[in-house]
Amino acid sequence: MQIRQDLYIFRESEAQQSHKKLSKFINRLQSDLTKEAEFLKQNIGRVAQLVPIVDESKKEYAKLTTENGKIYEIPILTGTMGEKHLDIRALYTQTGMFLFDPGFTITGSCASSISYSNAKGKLMYRGYSIEELIDKSSYMEVAFLLLYGDLPNQSELSVFEERIKDEMVVHEKLLDFYKGFTVNAHPMAIMCSVVGALSSFIHNTLDIKDPIQRELSAIKLLGKMPVIAAIAFRTSAGLPIVQPNKKLSYTENFLHMMFSDPMDSSFKVPKIFIEYFEKIFILHADNDQGPSTTAVRIAGSSLANPFASISAGVASLWGPMHGGANEEQLDVFTEIGTIDNIPAFLDQVKRKEKKLMGFGHRIYKNYDPRAKIIKQMCFELFYKLGIQDPLFEIAIKLEEIALKDEYFTKRNLYPNIDFYTGFLLRALQIPRNMFCVIFAITRSLGWIAQWREMMSEPVSRIGRPRQIYVGENLRQFVPIDERKDAAGFTIQENE
Repeated sequence: MQIRQDLYIFRESEAQQSHKKLSKFINRLQSDLTKEAEFLKQNIGRVAQLVPIVDESKKEYAKLTTENGKIYEIPILTGTMGEKHLDIRALYTQTGMFLFDPGFTITGSCASSISYSNAKGKLMYRGYSIEELIDKSSYMEVAFLLLYGDLPNQSELSVFEERIKDEMVVHEKLLDFYKGFTVNAHPMAIMCSVVGALSSFIHNTLDIKDPIQRELSAIKLLGKMPVIAAIAFRTSAGLPIVQPNKKLSYTENFLHMMFSDPMDSSFKVPKIFIEYFEKIFILHADNDQGPSTTAVRIAGSSLANPFASISAGVASLWGPMHGGANEEQLDVFTEIGTIDNIPAFLDQVKRKEKKLMGFGHRIYKNYDPRAKIIKQMCFELFYKLGIQDPLFEIAIKLEEIALKDEYFTKRNLYPNIDFYTGFLLRALQIPRNMFCVIFAITRSLGWIAQWREMMSEPVSRIGRPRQIYVGENLRQFVPIDERKDAAGFTIQENE
């Protein structure tokens, strides 16, 4: 009887403890919801003030004379910095003509107040130089800056970081999604699929006309991107998944989920890794209207949900002419092999027989400011870790030779951010197939800010470029039994 009574007391005590834990959990959820509501209330007003509006009050015009001698006045628009733009929105109505600009090389598709870069080698986020932000701020400060327009105070930063951490948990069913990929699947392929699939798990933030839901989507995406990326790596490597830890920072959490040893519970991410990844994340956060950012805006302009739009950005980034360049760049230096082979390789580049990845940029016609920083980071990190990388030595010498060569200087071809990034990531133990994923994690901040800005822009329209059609004129349909074989094309039937 005494044993049963003791057992009853034990079970009652156990039930009380479980009830206390459950109550504590429910209270924390309620507290989190209250914090979320306060956070949204504070920041929705800020976001509303970030609508990019071009001043059209200045009456300055350029004149366009057409082949028939007619003269049209084209308004000239000017931003706070940068080149002037011809406002050709009414051009077709006035002249019946379109513009032909493959690759949008001289076409402004939007107004934005998020980041600014120019040919002289300047990059700014919300008016702050990239050099100053790298030296003085954290990635979460920069994230707040890009999303809300100003650097946060300590209280704002703490609340913001907590909100991001709250969103670093993914749905258990989403983890099942990863099981459909083969072990050797490229992590970027996984990223494309999983980011797009998020919309099927987060139904309550898909009303993109609601500013509150847009804000929730932004926070959820920012919180989940490093988690999705880390799981993609662990899946491709056949390693067990590691959950985020609320005690760790955003950057440390990503590295913790990437590198944690299942056989060593005491593992801690080296501080030097956190320090350098903070800088890498800041450097890649945004760069005005690059290909992937434009892909996000084009997808979003059709009012696609934010998760689908960001997935479009991931896909665009993967290309070797964009974020995939730093993965392929190491192959170039491996192929060169030794410093002695650099002149012969550059001769092949000049004859267009070889492609020099990581040199030249659509915007920067001087040294890419990010490349300068990455190069210096390589020197510092290699010294601290005692690393000697012969391929890095080839890259340094190649840059030196190229920048003394008239072929490159006349064409304003200088190293861009991809030229040295691969060396830095390799020294930080990042596998090559994760190079572009690192880019995707951090650039997702810029994509989110750009998407949200586009959704609030009063002049935003669906992206729908025109074309010069060079195909056939109208032809008459010919029945199949009357058609002749195409020239030079024959079909051999089996006997």
